[in-house]
Amino acid sequence: MKILLAVDGSEYSRRMLDYITTHSKSFGESTFTAAYTVPQISLRATALVGVDGARDYYAEEANAVLDPIRQLLTDRGVQADCVYRVGQPASEIASMAEGENFDLVVMGSHGHNALKSLVLGSVATQVLAACKVPVLIVR
Repeated sequence: MKILLAVDGSEYSRRMLDYITTHSKSFGESTFTAAYTVPQISLRATALVGVDGARDYYAEEANAVLDPIRQLLTDRGVQADCVYRVGQPASEIASMAEGENFDLVVMGSHGHNALKSLVLGSVATQVLAACKVPVLIVR
C-alpha cells in the first residue's frame, strides 16, 4: 500500500504520526511519503526576492517542518520519503494523492488554525471533498 502522510507540523499532525508509528505494522508492506505544502508567497514578494530567493524560502520553510518529522519517523523505525509542494494545502494533497497513485491519505483532523472549524479543520474538510483517494483522519 502506498500511503501519503499529509503533515503541517501542528499538534494534530504529530498525533497522526504517533498513530501511524504505533500502528505501522497494521498497514503491512506499505511505503510512506510525508508531504508538506508550503503556502505560496505573492508575486510581488517573489519579484522582490527573485526566483532563487523564493525557492530558498520554500526549501527552508519545508525543512523546518519536515526535518523533525523525518527524525521522528526514523527514530520509530518507519521509513518515509519526505517531500514538499508549494501552493494551497488541500488541492496539493488531493492532486498528489491522485496524480502519484497513492492508496490512502492520512492526516490530522486540524492544522495550525484549529479554531477555524471546531469539528474538523478546513484543510481536512477540503481534502475529503476533493480527494478521490480514501482519507484517514486522525484526531
